[in-house]
Amino acid sequence: MADVRIRPSVLRRLSGLLVGVVLVAAISGLIELLDGHVPVISLLVLYLLAVLPVALIWGSTAAVAVAIISSGAYLLLFLKPARIRADDPQTLLPLVIFLITAVVVGQLAARAQRQARESARLTEEQTALRRVATLVAQASPPSEVFEAVTREVGLLCGADLARLERYDDDGTVTGVAAWSRVPVRLAVGTRFALEGLSIAARVKESGGPVRVEGFVGASGPIAEEARQLRIRSSVGSPIVVAGHLWGVIAASTRSHVPFPVNTEAQMADFTELVVTTIENAQGRAEISDLLDNQAALRRVATLVARGAPTAQVVAEVGEEVGRVLGAEATMTVRLDLDGLVTVVGSTGVHGERLAEGTRWKIDPPHALATALATGEPAILDDISEVPGEFAAAIRETGIRSAIGIPIVAGGKSWGALAIATRNARFPVGTEHRMAAFTELVAIAVADAESAAELAASRARVVAASDEARRKIERNLHDGAQQRLVTLGLELSLLQGSVPPDLDDLRSGIGRIAADLAEVLDELREMSRGIHPAVLSEGGLGSALRALARRSTVFVELDVRTQARFREPVEVAAYYVVSEALTNMTKHADASRVTILLEERYGSLWLEVQDDGVGGADPARGSGLVGIRDRVEALGGTFEVSSPVGDGTLVQVTLPILPR
Repeated sequence: MADVRIRPSVLRRLSGLLVGVVLVAAISGLIELLDGHVPVISLLVLYLLAVLPVALIWGSTAAVAVAIISSGAYLLLFLKPARIRADDPQTLLPLVIFLITAVVVGQLAARAQRQARESARLTEEQTALRRVATLVAQASPPSEVFEAVTREVGLLCGADLARLERYDDDGTVTGVAAWSRVPVRLAVGTRFALEGLSIAARVKESGGPVRVEGFVGASGPIAEEARQLRIRSSVGSPIVVAGHLWGVIAASTRSHVPFPVNTEAQMADFTELVVTTIENAQGRAEISDLLDNQAALRRVATLVARGAPTAQVVAEVGEEVGRVLGAEATMTVRLDLDGLVTVVGSTGVHGERLAEGTRWKIDPPHALATALATGEPAILDDISEVPGEFAAAIRETGIRSAIGIPIVAGGKSWGALAIATRNARFPVGTEHRMAAFTELVAIAVADAESAAELAASRARVVAASDEARRKIERNLHDGAQQRLVTLGLELSLLQGSVPPDLDDLRSGIGRIAADLAEVLDELREMSRGIHPAVLSEGGLGSALRALARRSTVFVELDVRTQARFREPVEVAAYYVVSEALTNMTKHADASRVTILLEERYGSLWLEVQDDGVGGADPARGSGLVGIRDRVEALGGTFEVSSPVGDGTLVQVTLPILPR
């Protein structure tokens, strides 16, 4: 036997009609009781008590039917149709008036009821919208707003279930919020393929609101879920953000009664709030990302401005970039002359195989290879097909995609920064945001190379100067000094051979010999100033004691090391003390000088302090400037503190081991 189903609207009218019949019967019984006491014609109005409730609850159609039934009952029961005379219209006139009145009253009552229901629905909708809008205005988390929207849409639509879904880049859809009035639970966080019949698939195809009246026999994972949940029909509305389809909100019911025709419009009001929430969240995220980016850049720039070593800058850039992007790994490589790259910085999931100091050949189309070859940022969303050992080592860490950003220092390709993730891809424009970090690395590299070149140049100048001093000292010792010594001996012999009667001649030769001895002493003193022989022979302690003995100011010398050091270190320390003593003698008006020499933390530490008038300016005067250059050329530090009226303190550190 065929399964015959009666439409719900017909059942509703029949139920209203049945109630009306019962009410008409009850009122007829009441009129029967009152008949004889009250004119029957005046009791006709009582039938309105049956018409009004039916009109209010079941609508005007049922009310009209009850009005007709009431008129028929009155006619049959009280007017006795057999006794009605056709030529006496007064008999039927009250009945006609009642019928018209009942129909009009029923229509008015039904309309009033519809308006009341619509007003209640609008009030409820506005209240729901206000609740969600309050959450949006309070900048509540998107997940909280999504859940509230889904719940309100489900309640307003009279749905049994509702779900808010987001379209993903890989062609799937993910539930982000769900609501249910029945004891079932819609999947949230699960990805569904857009295959077969579903609201999400149809919305994506059409870009507008859609309805699905049934899932019987439909294919696809969402249709299968709908059958398991006994969903009979669904309606959905798109969520469009910045001109792009972001997601869909769907309401479903288990009832045979379809959703009202205005359901899509109701849902559209809530999708606008979802769009606002998403745009606000994206705006806040962009501002937060910008602030994080600027703060990270500022921290790295501070390191660069302080002249931090390149290795420290590279390590900090890797940490900051990884933190800002949430990347699983970063790597900085230096391009070597042989075409290979050396890993100079590595953070994240890279293991020992990709540790700092390892060297690799990077094959295209890896993002690093492209960046190094073109000098432009490059993106690779999938490294699964990239050849070579380097790519194989990267794949072992689970990395799927990477960005390569070149580092150009001094107009030449120095290396590149790689940022890697295990996710599908980085957001659009990431490579341009991160380019500022590589520029800071390039500045650090250029500064380090410039500093190294300057230090090397200073070292060459100091070495050449010391060699020139030694050459002059040797020439004086082997040339002029030896000739003067020989002349002195010859004069002594000549003086001894002069006859006794030539006393004036003997005296003159003696004076010449004495003057020659003074010249020789002065020349020896000059030779010591050019390159102190005592420094080479006795070491730094002996040389400093010689300087202290010759000083016109009292010197308290504290030498706490007897070790010998590299010649450039000892020469630099010697000239620091020599220049300081000379300046203190000439300008400081000091009465006492303290000199301290010791080893500290792998460096030679030297202090020279006086109790003079102070006010020395280390930036003026060729002596102190030359000493500073000599010390810094060796990788040391040179500091002068000379407050007016409080003496002068010179502090020097010199590395014991060569750099």
